[in-house]
Amino acid sequence: MENDNTSSVSVDAPPTAYHNRLLEALPESDYLRLLPELEPVTFELRQVLFEPGADITHVYFPSSGMASLVNDMKDGTVEVGTIGNEGMVGTPILLHASKLPMRAFIQLAGEGHRIPSEPFLRVVRDSPAAERLFLRYVQTQFDHLAQWVACNRLHTLDARCARWLLMSEDRAHSSQFLLTQEFLSYMLGVHRPAVSIAASALSDAGLIRYTRGKVTIVDRAGLETAACECYGITRRATDSLFADFTG
Repeated sequence: MENDNTSSVSVDAPPTAYHNRLLEALPESDYLRLLPELEPVTFELRQVLFEPGADITHVYFPSSGMASLVNDMKDGTVEVGTIGNEGMVGTPILLHASKLPMRAFIQLAGEGHRIPSEPFLRVVRDSPAAERLFLRYVQTQFDHLAQWVACNRLHTLDARCARWLLMSEDRAHSSQFLLTQEFLSYMLGVHRPAVSIAASALSDAGLIRYTRGKVTIVDRAGLETAACECYGITRRATDSLFADFTG
C-alpha cells in the first residue's frame, strides 16, 4: 500500500450522481487545488472529445457513462480502450505528450468534469502523491490493453461480448443502457453480423435482452460466468490501484 501520510478526498466532491474514482483517490490538498478549475459536463452519446492529432486542451473525468478510444483505419474502426468513472481521458499529457493519436468519443452518455490541461499538470507536477497516483493509473491502462490484446486472440466472441457488456454496465451504473451493434462491433473488433450472433446467443441463454440498441442485463451472475477471465482480471487490477491509495 502507498503510504505518504496524506489523506484522500474527504471534502464534498463536485455535485454529480456518481464520483470519479481517480479524483476521490487524490490527497485532499491536491483535490482542493483542482476543485476551482473543475467544470461539470454532460456527455452526450457520440460526442467527440478528441480527434486524432488534436491538442489535449482539457482532461476529462467521467462520473458516469463511458468514453471510447478508437483507431479509424482503411479496413474499419476498432476500439482500443474504454474509460469510465475509474479513469480520465487525456493521459498522454502525463507522459509529456500533447496530442491523442486516436479518436475519443462518448459511447455511453453520462456526466463528469473537465479541467484545462495546464492547471491539472501544475498540481500533478507539484505533488509526488498525485503524480504517483496518475502514473500508476497509466500503468494500469497499459496492463488492461495487454490483457485485451491477448483476450481478442484467445477467447471466443460470446465470452468477449459478455465481458464488454459487464464493463458497460459497470460504467453505466445501470442494468439497462443504450449500445448499438455499431459500437459493439468497435468494441469486439468484428463485423456487425458476428455481433448479432453473439448477442443472440447471450439473449437465448436468458442473460440479456437486446432490442433496438437497448441492452438489459437480466442475469448478472450468469453473464459473469459466460464472460472470459479477462473481466475479473482487469476489474481486480483497477480495484487494487485504488486500494493502494485509499485503503
